[in-house]
Amino acid sequence: MLENFAFYLSLVLLITFIIVLANKIQVAYPVLLVLAGLGISFIPGIPIIRIEPELIFLIFLPPLLYEAAWTTSWKELWRWRRIIFSFAFVVVFFTAFSVAIFANYFIPGFSLALGFLLGGIVSPPDAVSSGAILKFVKVPKRLASILEGESLLNDASSLIIFRFATIAAATGQFIWMDAAGSFIWMCIGGVGIGVLIGYLFLKMHKFLPTDANTDMVLSLIAPFAMYLGAEELGASGVLGVVSGGLFLSYRNHDFLSSSSRLRAVTVWESFTFLLNGIVFMMIGLDLPEIVSGLGDTNIYTAIGYGVAVTAVLVVVRIFAGYAAVITTLVMRNFITVADPEPPGWKTPLIIGWTGMRGVVSLAAALSIPLFLEDGSPFPQRNLILFITFVVILLTLVIQGLTLPVLLKKFPPEDRDFIKSEKEIDYEIRNELAQVAITKIREDYADKIENFPTLKDQLQLWESRANSSEIIINYSQYKSIYSDIIEAQRQWLVNKNRDELLLDEEIIRKHLRLLDLQEEKLTIGT
Repeated sequence: MLENFAFYLSLVLLITFIIVLANKIQVAYPVLLVLAGLGISFIPGIPIIRIEPELIFLIFLPPLLYEAAWTTSWKELWRWRRIIFSFAFVVVFFTAFSVAIFANYFIPGFSLALGFLLGGIVSPPDAVSSGAILKFVKVPKRLASILEGESLLNDASSLIIFRFATIAAATGQFIWMDAAGSFIWMCIGGVGIGVLIGYLFLKMHKFLPTDANTDMVLSLIAPFAMYLGAEELGASGVLGVVSGGLFLSYRNHDFLSSSSRLRAVTVWESFTFLLNGIVFMMIGLDLPEIVSGLGDTNIYTAIGYGVAVTAVLVVVRIFAGYAAVITTLVMRNFITVADPEPPGWKTPLIIGWTGMRGVVSLAAALSIPLFLEDGSPFPQRNLILFITFVVILLTLVIQGLTLPVLLKKFPPEDRDFIKSEKEIDYEIRNELAQVAITKIREDYADKIENFPTLKDQLQLWESRANSSEIIINYSQYKSIYSDIIEAQRQWLVNKNRDELLLDEEIIRKHLRLLDLQEEKLTIGT
């Protein structure tokens, strides 16, 4: 480990540069990272990278799911709960079944249990890949909410399938009653344990004398506690993290200070930025290890199996998208649905094409045991691992690069919001200003003349209320204000350099205030 420290450090630096490049050229960074990892793996003398599945499931998965849960809208999740749950569970099970049937019929040596094992591994789309791609293209809020909600839950369902299929493939036995009972406990227990641990952390935040730093430490510990707590009791750690994260996110204004919330955004964005970059780079770097495991299996034949399984996954997901539309049109006659109007043919196609696979699939494949209980090699392990790698590579590169083109060529209709995002944003700003004006005039009218600062603030809010001019000229206003802030910043920096006895902490405080002002301009766009 230590002898390769410089190499690992260089990888982190390279990951940063690649993500910067991806943002510049408007390409999803998972695609470039995997391709870069592939290229590096062919360089002679490069250390062999081995992905430890326990490392992915314990170190990477909990914080990534937790951060995703915090940024997910509970309101949107509940609104689209039926289609989200159908894609996260029903479609994942149907996909695994389809892959199992295909593998059993067309890949020599694959039993139905091994087919289900492969299906459980490759069935869940990757949340990070879809999110990274969708941020470059404007999509309707409902579409983004469905994809985000699905990605929070589908790992749980696929790992449940994987767990039972591994037992069936290893023992040759599968007891439906035991599996059904275990499945129910894994789901209900995972959700319950996650919420319970989340509640305990809420109480610690609320009643302990914490500050922003200790709040951050507790927030970093929380996802691991939720995951381990659920897994130790035989429940789903994924559902534990997701449910606990959603619970704390929904209640965050009850127990976190504004300082802690601001710091949490910065810390978690940086943390997940690094984790995502590492895991996608590791996928590409792991190629030599995966290929070496094929042994006598013809690599071109194995690639053909990977391409065929990828085609099955794509077709099944697109089919599921249109099946969901038909189901909604039928069920609207019996129950209240989120939107009874047909979504058209574009939205199911886009949902169907957002099926990029990622590191969870690879980690699951790597966690297949090397040997059975009798000491014999686990059947088809190396081929399953290679097919999984091909599926990840093809879906990331082909779907990842073509999805933005598809979205631009066939943009789905957004029926939820008649007004533009900027119009809604400034309406809320003006209404907030009116709330402040009313509060001052009703509760502090006698203090307006005695407190000049309060009077100035009142005038500021009155000038902002019902102002449409800033909406029209906001880009010019932002440019001018940014230039003014930069001039103030440069004055502070020069003053700090020129006056040796000036307390630098005071300068840093004012620099942070300028940064917050500039950040407010960015949020406004």
